[in-house]
Amino acid sequence: MFIVLSLLNPDPMYKQVTDQVKDAIAGGILKPGDKLPSIRELSLELKISIITTKRAYSDLENEGYIITRPGLGSFVADINKEKLREEKLAEISVTLLKIIKTTEKFNITRDDIFTLVKEIEEKTNESHR
Repeated sequence: MFIVLSLLNPDPMYKQVTDQVKDAIAGGILKPGDKLPSIRELSLELKISIITTKRAYSDLENEGYIITRPGLGSFVADINKEKLREEKLAEISVTLLKIIKTTEKFNITRDDIFTLVKEIEEKTNESHR
């Protein structure tokens, strides 16, 4: 599967799994109706506990990203892409608030931030060529 876990990531393993599944759904890698690996299969593949994988799948199901059918497995739900967008905007908003607080402490200006964003965009565009 496409999930890559990192011990350096401060997020718990189950959140890394849920975030990457959500990203795959938003990016079209996973489409509505796609079957996900069983909890046991994913646990073995990622070398994490079944409890961790079960927590990730449970959270994804509770949030409406996947549907689990007893005896059949878990499948990607038909998700409203606008809902995904709104959730990601809320997440970005929290991150930006942290950045703004940090910039105030270090006297970093709005122009400094805009310059950084432009540089990052340019590097990203170059790497996609």
